[in-house]
Formats: sequence, structure tokens, C-alpha cells
Amino acid sequence: MNTITENFTQVDDLIKSALKSDMVLINQLVKYIIMAGGKRLRPKLVLLAAKACGYQGSKHIKLAAIIEFIHTATLLHDDVVDESSLRRGQDTANEIFGNQAAVLTGDFLYSRSFQMMVDIDNMQVMQILSDTTNVISEGEVLQLMNTHKPDISEAEYFEVIYRKTARLFESATELGAVIADSTATIRQAVKHYGKHVGTAFQIIDDVLDFKADKADIGKNIGDDLAEGKVTLPLIQAMKMGNNSQKELITQVITDTESDKLDKVIDIIIETKADQYCLQKAKEQIDLALTAIELVPPSEYRKEMIAIAKDSVNRTN
Repeated sequence: MNTITENFTQVDDLIKSALKSDMVLINQLVKYIIMAGGKRLRPKLVLLAAKACGYQGSKHIKLAAIIEFIHTATLLHDDVVDESSLRRGQDTANEIFGNQAAVLTGDFLYSRSFQMMVDIDNMQVMQILSDTTNVISEGEVLQLMNTHKPDISEAEYFEVIYRKTARLFESATELGAVIADSTATIRQAVKHYGKHVGTAFQIIDDVLDFKADKADIGKNIGDDLAEGKVTLPLIQAMKMGNNSQKELITQVITDTESDKLDKVIDIIIETKADQYCLQKAKEQIDLALTAIELVPPSEYRKEMIAIAKDSVNRTN
């Protein structure tokens, strides 16, 4: 990210300073999370969207950090709910520090992000971010309600991933336009770009849960399936599979103790469900690229286009 290298360094510095606490355990846990790294894709999109929309100030730095805090808080809570033990190639915070510490640190990140929102002193920003955190929480509940249900429709799947993933991408890019005082047309353009990139990103994530190398994705293969989550590869495989294939997938979704992951992966490949998912992700990227055409050409827009294209070609 050559065009925002300096800005991104400022975001990293702000993240480290803003997360200091008088509570030793919070400092330890936060340091562990920061050291775990991650793509920091959402804060990158805040920076790029703001600059692509012509923003000249410094509030995009704080907004990028806020978006990362919200994202990290959701991961902490997710890992507790899902009882996950591995993320980004290392033990999850709840695995090391316990569920209580992980949940409370997630709460700390949420509350710190809202403190920083107040500093920005922009009601549109507050509205977007408060609505976003609420939608993400609803997405978590919806996903929980949908676990172990093999009859989840594709439309229901897309509703969950919009709330859980795409909404934060959408807000990240929209915020860049808001602080740049962009026109309604430009604001909608970058907002739609973010939504479609986020949707594609999650579809690919769900494919990688079955096909990636553990070392590449930094988590256990088949984790989502083991947790009873019905994702697009499974939905399509059941749609295209024969009766015995459908029965096996249904059994695995409803039975958390099932050891038939390899057979499910074979069915996904045999029914070409993985290829279907890739095509769906590419359709989302086409929509993202169409949306961002309304944004004036710049090096920042060029990088946003590259991020969109890369999101369907990744291995982690």
C-alpha cells in the first residue's frame, strides 16, 4: 500500500497508544492480539476511500483505528461463541486467557472505539458506526439461530454474511466519503463498493474453510462445519448433490461429532460447489468495480480496485 504507507503507520501507532489501560490483564491480552497481526484490510479501506474522495485532514486515521477495534472485538466474541482455539496461526485469546477475559476485552475494545467516535465529533459518523455495531450483533445472533439447520437457503446465508462481514466493509468505505464531504452519489458508490467486496471476501473465506491449507488460513480446516455453520459451499453442494450426498451433508451439519469432513470436501468438489461459490464472489467483485467507476480516477482508487480483484484470488 505505497500510497497510504505513512497513514497506515499512524494508524498502527494510534492503535497501540489507544489500547493502553490501567488493567494489566487488558494490556497483556491486547498486546497478544496486536502481535497476532492480521490483514488490517478494513482500516486500509477507510484510508483509501477517504483519500480517493479527496480528504485532506487526519480524522481518517482515527476512523481506521476505530474500525479495526470493532472488527477485533467481534473476533474475540466470535471465538468465545464458536469455542475456537486457533486464529491467524496461533492460539485464540480465549484459549490462552479464558472466555471471561476475552469477552471483557472485546467489550473494552467496543467502548474505547465509541470514546474515539466522540472525539471525531461528527453525528453522521456516530450514526453509521452505532448502526453497524448493532447490525453485526444481530448477525451473530442470526448465525447462532441458523446453526445445525441444513435447510438454510442461499438468501438466508447472504443475509448473515451481510450483517456479520459485509456491513463493516461497507461502513469502512462509506466513512471515508462522509468525512470528505463527498456528494451523495460518491458516498453511495464507495459504500456499495465496500459491501460487495466484503460479501466476496466472506464467500471466499467460506470456500477456504474447506479447501485451504491450515498453514495458509491460520485456523483449523472445517471449523465452520464442525460448529454447524451452513455456508454457501454446503448449500450449493446439497442443491446439486444426489440423495446420498445430501443425506451425508445433512448428517454432518446436525451432528457436531461427525468425522466425515473429507467426504464433505469430496462432495463439494464433485458437485462443483466450490466453483459456483467462486463465480458468486466474482459477481460481487464485478458489482464493486462498477460502483467505484463513479469515483474520480486516482492512485487510491487504483489500489481499491486491486484490493477488490485480489480478494477472490487469495489463499488466506
